[in-house]
Amino acid sequence: MNKKDLSIPFNAPLHPQDTELQTYGCRANNPDICGNNGLPNICAFSSGDCICKKPSRAWKKQYSKLKG
Repeated sequence: MNKKDLSIPFNAPLHPQDTELQTYGCRANNPDICGNNGLPNICAFSSGDCICKKPSRAWKKQYSKLKG
């Protein structure tokens, strides 16, 4: 999958693989400045499962809001 397909808007509806600790794809507003960008098996762009395992600190709150 390419980078454009994995760039998910922060406010987009939840994906079935989203949890409060991970996101499907990247929900960072600017992935290029993310400290985890490109890290194998941590960054969605560098993981076979397309899961970001270290979303921003704001994600937990956003997940609750979207889930609610």
